[in-house]
Amino acid sequence: MKKHYTLSVALAGLTVASVSNAQTSVTLYGVVDNGIAWQNSSTSKGSTSGGHSAVTMTNGAWAGSRFGLKGSEDLGGGTSTIFQLEAGFNSENGQSQFTGGLFTRQAFAGLANANYGTLTLGRQYTAYYLMLSPYSPTTYLTGFFGAHPGDIDSLDTTYRVNNAVMYTSPKIAGFTFSASYALGGVAGDFNRGSTWSVAAQYLNGPFGIAAGVQRINNSTPGGGTWGTDSTTNSGGQPGLSALNNGYQTAQAQQRIAVTGGYRFTPAWDVSFSYSNVQYVPGIGSAFHQEAIFNTGGLALHWKPGPALDLAAGYSYTWATEANGIHHAAQYHQISLTQYYALSKRTGVYTGEAFTRANGQTLGSNGVQIINATATVGDGFNSTPSSSGSQVVVGAGILHRF
Repeated sequence: MKKHYTLSVALAGLTVASVSNAQTSVTLYGVVDNGIAWQNSSTSKGSTSGGHSAVTMTNGAWAGSRFGLKGSEDLGGGTSTIFQLEAGFNSENGQSQFTGGLFTRQAFAGLANANYGTLTLGRQYTAYYLMLSPYSPTTYLTGFFGAHPGDIDSLDTTYRVNNAVMYTSPKIAGFTFSASYALGGVAGDFNRGSTWSVAAQYLNGPFGIAAGVQRINNSTPGGGTWGTDSTTNSGGQPGLSALNNGYQTAQAQQRIAVTGGYRFTPAWDVSFSYSNVQYVPGIGSAFHQEAIFNTGGLALHWKPGPALDLAAGYSYTWATEANGIHHAAQYHQISLTQYYALSKRTGVYTGEAFTRANGQTLGSNGVQIINATATVGDGFNSTPSSSGSQVVVGAGILHRF
């Protein structure tokens, strides 16, 4: 259960008191998540060789470590001001999740009305993620163990955009619509460096389905190397991995996805997902033909009691033949997770995953054809396998406040 606070600023500093009223409400919240993981055939970050197993401490394997403030003020007539400030941190060493900022997970303000919808401005998730996420494989499998390899389709929570304007409609006959546009800020070219997204969601009893499209435009004319996160501009790379490393000079990326689910009983539900990811070259790109990755996935969730939560998932990713590749890469992934609640706020978890890669892809220079290597979920993007297989086993403890 979350606690509500009213914030007041004095010369001595910031005082937090556990008071709220009907007009204004502010919530302080957070998560601390630490664990240990073993992986076989690890490639150390920044290295091209490896092959040895590794045991490492993990941060945010179940839910990213964070703290934040969110709140609202009643303006009357059914309209409220809303805001959210959220900072991610590495609970292994206390450092910020991203360099160059504090509230790098989310930092936005806006207006909300039950009849007209919600309008927000700032750093935030895209409409694509907002609508698709309830049926994402990471809802129960977590991104660390269960995101599609490399989180190629951005269905996990790792990608956010700066300078974004987003509108989300109220629910109308079961449908909710959302659209977002992140300004690139490039003088003389409104499109460069921008990210746009549109998506819709339908919920009817135990059944739900969502569809969305997202396009990320490089701020470098004709294509240039993307950043490793989205803190530098609105079109930052949503996660470099062994899958897309050869396409980081793309002029644009586009994602189209459909997710859905059905709840059979209060204890059993199933979700599915399909995505199509396109890397579009420009005149400055190292590769010259559009590269396409398709992924299909299925996840089964079982909650037999108030404390125990179990999930299993499978995904298959296949790339198209392009840029001289005649045996395109394929990735099979199996994921299992187990969570046991010690209380409403504290739980322990374990997870296991296996990814098998076959075929060929492009190396980091965008030209050389190499054998595809495996990476589990998005927790090992910087330490993929040095071979076509990767096995990961982990456990941890999580506390929410």
